[in-house]
Amino acid sequence: MSKKILVVDDDQDLLTFMTTLLEDNGYSTITALNGKECYEKAIKDNPDLITLDMTMPEQSGVRTYRDLKDHENLKKIPVIVVTAIGENMETFLSKRRQIPRPEGFMTKPVDQEKLIELIRNLVS
Repeated sequence: MSKKILVVDDDQDLLTFMTTLLEDNGYSTITALNGKECYEKAIKDNPDLITLDMTMPEQSGVRTYRDLKDHENLKKIPVIVVTAIGENMETFLSKRRQIPRPEGFMTKPVDQEKLIELIRNLVS
């Protein structure tokens, strides 16, 4: 059975790119366009991994990440932050003591090979 990945981004083109890339590599995908939808789908679908954008409408990726890591049933799901903000966001999240550091960071534009390698390492 293939691993299920929740892909979260408000950019429809990036969602299409990511889901195609992941499905071509044997993963099943679920998508969400904002943080609130991510949180709801994570509870409902219990994915094996989440890729999470940081800058989104409705609810930011930072808030969503905190909510995921505060939820007893969701906190063990690996999260890869995929963002255009880059190293500044990695530093910011790494310094938050109340939440664990994300399992991975990927800057946009996404390096396909590095992303697939990171996912394989986290959900194999």
